[in-house]
Amino acid sequence: MKNICFFNTVKFWGGGEKLHLEYAIKFEEKGYHVYLVSDKNSTLSEKGKAINLPVFNISAGNLSFLNPLKYFKLFRFFKKEKTDTILFSSSQDFKLGAISSKIAGVRNIVYLRGLATPIRNTVINRILFKHFVTHIVANSLETKRTILTHLKKSIDAETVKVIYHGIDLNIFDNHPGNLCFPVAEKGGGIILGNAGRLTLQKGQHYLIEVANRLKQKGIRFTLFIAGIGEMKSTLEKLIEKYHLQKEVVLLGFVEDMAGFMRSIDIFVLTSCWEGFGYVIVEAMAAGKPTVAFNITSNPEIIIDNETGFLADYPDVEMMSERIELLSRDENLRAKFGKAARERVEKNFQLDDRITELEDYLLTEVDRN
Repeated sequence: MKNICFFNTVKFWGGGEKLHLEYAIKFEEKGYHVYLVSDKNSTLSEKGKAINLPVFNISAGNLSFLNPLKYFKLFRFFKKEKTDTILFSSSQDFKLGAISSKIAGVRNIVYLRGLATPIRNTVINRILFKHFVTHIVANSLETKRTILTHLKKSIDAETVKVIYHGIDLNIFDNHPGNLCFPVAEKGGGIILGNAGRLTLQKGQHYLIEVANRLKQKGIRFTLFIAGIGEMKSTLEKLIEKYHLQKEVVLLGFVEDMAGFMRSIDIFVLTSCWEGFGYVIVEAMAAGKPTVAFNITSNPEIIIDNETGFLADYPDVEMMSERIELLSRDENLRAKFGKAARERVEKNFQLDDRITELEDYLLTEVDRN
């Protein structure tokens, strides 16, 4: 294994794209020849080029696997680079990446699954998983469960490797120490934080309901929501409906997530599901307690009543009660935050997870 391709054509910047870039950098540091395949208009392509990673630009959609020209371009590229390992994760890249790399004779065809939702039991999916993909990596036990929900006959459960996402603690430990400026400027009372794309899946509408209950309880707080997305106008209407303009701030995209996490007191996640809640780990790395719904992979990261609290889904009253408890007890926040940081050091360090992935890729997986 010498020449590794990280194949991701998603245009927006999310957790999967961040993972591809971080993993590419780490494998390059280990001495591998690494490059990206991405859309020319994607943030991943821009960031890769900015740090001088080789980038091959190609667009992909759900029907791109029917386009012979794209196969030909990728075939020539893989052959030219002598690619022996390719990793992809998005559904739009799955068919094109698996088929084109198989045609080119790529030895390791690796599917990184980050969504904790079942994969459709279609004929082409069964064929690809049984005969094309050589390695399957799930980012949580919950994600592994959903991979196998409809495809137990096509995938041997023993061949699906669970490797949690890792985080580079140096980003937090070597941070200059300055707080996120909008938080430092506008924050008052207990500072609550949330980060993620403004989508139904991330459930920020529940967060506004929680904020309304906290205000009714007389708790002085400011909630900062970092992220962009199609739900922005809906959230703005909810904020106006509950007269929370002074308590809730939509920050938009935040680049310095370490600074953001260092600026808050409690991190709150209201997602309806998560393959792996990377932002939870970021908050824990900053030594912050977390409150989230007890769904999908969240219990694999948060230890209830030790590093934070898990609330029943979608019980916003229970979540507000847990936040109220933390907001009134500084010692409890410090205790949970310390335990959270220790859990990250033990289970979610990036270098450890890279080594785990490297060892798995170097292993011959029996898929018969």
